[in-house]
Amino acid sequence: MPYLLNKYYPARKLIFFLGEGFLIFSSVLGVLLLISGWKLFFAVPSEFLPRALIVTIVFQLTLYFFDLYDFRKTGPTGETFMRMMQAFGAGCIVLAFLYFVFPFIIISTSTFFGCYILICITLLLWRSLYYFILQKKLLAQDIIIIGTGEMAARIVLEILENKESGFIIAAIIGNNPPVFDHQNIPVFHTFSDLNSNPVLSEIDHIVVALDDRRGVMPTTDLLEKKLQGKLIEDGISFYETITGKILIEKVNPAWLIFSEGFDYGRLAYLSKRILDLFLAFIGLVLSLPISIVTAILIRLESPGPVLYRQERVGERGKSFYILKFRSMRQDAEKNGAVWAATNDSRVTRVGRFIRKVRIDEIPQMWNVVLGQMSFVGPRPERPVFVNQLVQKLPYYSLRHATKPGITGWAQVCYPYGASEEDALRKLEYDLYYIKHQSFFIDLLIVFRTVKTVLFQKGAR
Repeated sequence: MPYLLNKYYPARKLIFFLGEGFLIFSSVLGVLLLISGWKLFFAVPSEFLPRALIVTIVFQLTLYFFDLYDFRKTGPTGETFMRMMQAFGAGCIVLAFLYFVFPFIIISTSTFFGCYILICITLLLWRSLYYFILQKKLLAQDIIIIGTGEMAARIVLEILENKESGFIIAAIIGNNPPVFDHQNIPVFHTFSDLNSNPVLSEIDHIVVALDDRRGVMPTTDLLEKKLQGKLIEDGISFYETITGKILIEKVNPAWLIFSEGFDYGRLAYLSKRILDLFLAFIGLVLSLPISIVTAILIRLESPGPVLYRQERVGERGKSFYILKFRSMRQDAEKNGAVWAATNDSRVTRVGRFIRKVRIDEIPQMWNVVLGQMSFVGPRPERPVFVNQLVQKLPYYSLRHATKPGITGWAQVCYPYGASEEDALRKLEYDLYYIKHQSFFIDLLIVFRTVKTVLFQKGAR
């Protein structure tokens, strides 16, 4: 299983997703069997199983698109129920369309109504149980954090704010008082102090989150714990595991050099290129009507070219010209390049709409055909900004180790940003993608991009 599925999406979350799919499938199948009878089912099972599977897929997709698999947004049962009704309402519309196109998969109205009620009841019970487990941290793993500085603060904040982290901070060890709010988590000066507590001393997972290890690393104690069979994990790697990004400010060159990953092979590179070409040709053909209408509207609203060519930095630092539908006035940068702003006055009315629904990105598929870009990868930046960011942000140039993309891990994980601070946060996600890029993570990014486009998140 790819690193992303093993780490960033823990087994607990995958089990919940699969379990919910099983409940939806079983609910539909159970009602169909109850109404049609066991004899008919065993005579023609091909009429029942596909229908139950289609309902399961559609309903789980709509639950996903309505953020009902994001358990950072957990709420009371009433709120969950209302959001589920919205998701299932959208699912029923999709199913109605499918039943119209493929009438042989139709489920009768009375049968479907029974399925709907049973699905709502079972999923509310299932989710209530899962919320209870998250709130009480019943299946969470206890950890000990060594460190009281900035790195430890980032890890503690992430665990305390994210109910789905799957970890409980049982204790903190550090020479100095924590620089963060540790919310009554016990703090010990040394391992000897911690060992006086028999419960805490038995914890098997220790995270070393020291900002500076010189002279303060409890090497002897850690070696002893290691020999006892306990898991000793580096703070940077642990942070990467629970967040899906790399803690750039604390990474040193040795960690990057010896870290696993960053080894995208030639075969994978060739496979990605073939897939890019296939998707680009299909996308250009399917989007042709939209492109024609967009071009006409751009010309009607403001003078200037329909397409906008802008220099960007691509793979291995080579420059190329990215293609986009023009969304700003022709004189938008008469005073030089500037970061885009919220409600930017330079954006036209047509431009504001095509940015929200990402239509302005369609011409970039020509950049994919030309081999300058990929569908998935770090977003390419302008040379003037790259020159600034390379000087100020560590390892920024590593973004150019792979082809830039129309969409990327940073784009689906972080809101639109237009500052050096935003560039740093996006770099954390970009380096995570470069380290772990694979066919599976590319599919996940494309899937999440569809959700971003449909709900118009992050555009300016």
